[in-house]
Amino acid sequence: RLHIVTWNVGTASPPPDVTSLLQLDSLGPAMDMYVIGLQEVNSRITNFLSDMAFDDPWSIFFMTVLSPLGYIKLSSVRMQGLLLLIFVKHVHLPFIRDIHTHYTRTGLYGYWGNKGGVTIRMSLYGHTVCFMNCHLPAHMENTEQRLDDFEKILEMQFEGEDIPSTLDHDVLFWFGDLNFRIADYGIHFVRESINNKRYNLLWEKDQLNMAKKKEAFLQDFIEGPLQFKPTYKFDLYSDVYDTSEKKRKPAWTDRILWRVKNLCQNASKEGKFSEEEQTISVTLNNYISHMSYGISDHKPVTGTFGLELKPLLSDPLVTLNPEGEWSAEHDVLINYSAVPEFPSSAWDWIGLFKVTFRHTNDYVTYAWVEDDEVSSNKDSKQVYMSAAEIPDLGGEFLLGYYSNNLQSIVGISQPFQIQPNRTLIEKDLTQEENSWTQKPDNPESHNEF
Repeated sequence: RLHIVTWNVGTASPPPDVTSLLQLDSLGPAMDMYVIGLQEVNSRITNFLSDMAFDDPWSIFFMTVLSPLGYIKLSSVRMQGLLLLIFVKHVHLPFIRDIHTHYTRTGLYGYWGNKGGVTIRMSLYGHTVCFMNCHLPAHMENTEQRLDDFEKILEMQFEGEDIPSTLDHDVLFWFGDLNFRIADYGIHFVRESINNKRYNLLWEKDQLNMAKKKEAFLQDFIEGPLQFKPTYKFDLYSDVYDTSEKKRKPAWTDRILWRVKNLCQNASKEGKFSEEEQTISVTLNNYISHMSYGISDHKPVTGTFGLELKPLLSDPLVTLNPEGEWSAEHDVLINYSAVPEFPSSAWDWIGLFKVTFRHTNDYVTYAWVEDDEVSSNKDSKQVYMSAAEIPDLGGEFLLGYYSNNLQSIVGISQPFQIQPNRTLIEKDLTQEENSWTQKPDNPESHNEF
């Protein structure tokens, strides 16, 4: 279950609540992955420099919302105002590998990053998946420029060996503020069609729909029906279309499309592609806009998908678990075993994480797998962790094995309890009681301000 968000946030700060945007109140099963593509994140030089040193406010905001629900930030990439974030449930971490990011500037002939694309690719249960968040040139007359820029973004190459080109991924998701407009029709006809919810009258003059019929490189991209109002351009904090002097014509600028490689390769073959042969399929469950968000002149758009994968990877590279009952009062042991082909490194480590951890480096403490090893045999190894490093209050935690060679968590334990350090807690309580019972020598001296 995959939920994609695209939103041009118009340099605004995050809203107070994103429950409906992320479908957190949905009665169905929880999402497995969130992919959030933002455009026009505030990138004034002071903001941008502080965001480079620390996480930007939007990343922090989504981590704060999603980490208590068991999602961690898997990866992110930023280019000026373009931001792409991917969050995933803990359970999938060992099966996500080969994560790479890339950005392509297309503004000012490729020298400026106000327009372009940011991309994250990965291997998901052995299948190659790519996510591309784009902000293409604005204005009615720039259709050709939009298409040229997208072609340029598609041609980019990830650094590293054996990484497929963008279009060679099993599944490619393309989304963002693509800035395609509604051609030919006047503003009154467009607004009247919208008011009467006759969106289908506008589809054939949507520039992206027209381009998909003509441009070969777009024909394999699929999009759900545009059964929602055009998402641009609104007066702030309202669902009223632009009342400024410019009176921009409404348009479906914010879109989510996808492309499945197997379907493209087999579309030209005779006969239908048999479902038995297909190892990955994509189903669109929901494609909607969210009218209640008014911080920007664009409304956010979300696509909820089912990805059905025949797993090419079904076993984690590393299996690990805590040895016995863990307590903050004594040193503890971690058992782990790796598959024979696992490329281990002296720089691998095992992190102790709270179950609500935000990202890979959000560990409470860690142990080096080689330096802190206490025993080893052909089936498994044991690593020790000092009691001094374990939180005195205990709580619910999990263990994650980080591979330096693969730059990702390749094994994760089930959540488990750590018992608190009773001796220290009792000592703290005693000290607190004593501080309450000791009265000051001269109470009057405490009344002076």
